[in-house]
Amino acid sequence: MKQPTEINIELSEEMAQGTYANLAVISHSPSEFVLDFVRIMPGMPKAQVKSRIILTPEHAKRLLNALQDNITKYENAYSEITLNEGGMPPIPMTFGPNTAQA
Repeated sequence: MKQPTEINIELSEEMAQGTYANLAVISHSPSEFVLDFVRIMPGMPKAQVKSRIILTPEHAKRLLNALQDNITKYENAYSEITLNEGGMPPIPMTFGPNTAQA
């Protein structure tokens, strides 16, 4: 039987500070998912991509499952997360031919 591998994950001080993003743009091709984390500020005509993460389809699905698991645990501990569907107007996306969702 194969023993689980232990991985040491390092987190630099700079990375530990995190980066604020209030929009995620997700696109995909047959071989990868691209997650662009964007900071959009009210009244500003431009928004900056602060981080881009590229995942294989398998790892994208693992991320989806991990997020769902963590959201369920959060809501069980605190309260249901409600979405303000009418609060944010649609943002025109001009990132290329792939379908983008926020």
